[in-house]
Amino acid sequence: MGEEKRHIPSWKEIREAKRADLHAVMDKDPAATSEWSVKHTYAGYKALAAYRVANRAYLKGFVTLAKLIANDARRRTGVEIHPAAKLGKGIMIDHGSGVVIGETAEVGDGCVLYQGVTLGGTGKDTGKRHPTLENDVMVSAGAKVLGPLTVGAHSKIGAGSVVLKDVPPYSTVVGVPGRVVKQDGRRVADMDQVLLPDPILAEFLRINRRLQELEKSCGITDGGNMTVTEGEGAAEKAAEKAAIKEFEEAGEEDK
Repeated sequence: MGEEKRHIPSWKEIREAKRADLHAVMDKDPAATSEWSVKHTYAGYKALAAYRVANRAYLKGFVTLAKLIANDARRRTGVEIHPAAKLGKGIMIDHGSGVVIGETAEVGDGCVLYQGVTLGGTGKDTGKRHPTLENDVMVSAGAKVLGPLTVGAHSKIGAGSVVLKDVPPYSTVVGVPGRVVKQDGRRVADMDQVLLPDPILAEFLRINRRLQELEKSCGITDGGNMTVTEGEGAAEKAAEKAAIKEFEEAGEEDK
């Protein structure tokens, strides 16, 4: 089978995509004070603008020129986007430093990538070897998405996570390696990179709670525990209970 013939974007389509990227920054970044400021000072927006020109050159057969444009953009912005990658419209790359998007990566409309994100391959495989992000996916700072996997629409990848398997739509992934925490089908539409479940902590707390029950039934009263003293850390205790409940519900659904 031959290579898929890809559509070569017209200059009008490139202008529309750049406009959508600009609107995405204005809508999603509270620090964006004006369109002029975004166009002239935002590394992520500049990198996307350069990519769109490089991508057109690459698809028209000017491969070396495309790579020169991409290399110059990387030097100026700290963002490396291979000119052969497939990027949609309305994308925001926030801060940008250290972002890498590989040759066969695909990024859907409305996606948000934060600094240090890698959409990379694994090994020296040929063909499709980089991830596909469907529409409206958010990848938080430092996250790595590796291999020819698919991240479903409206999903969120937690900061520092390493994703190695497909992610269903409307999901949140945390940890190394990344684990899916089901969201009961509700859309993850916020931009919060911090308030994410911690499945490892939840599992430790669940085991500790079971251990305390066993000790109580055996008459053991001097065992240590991880409970929070009454009146102290109320917010932390509530968050832990919520994480435990969410983790256990996800486990029941997987059975």
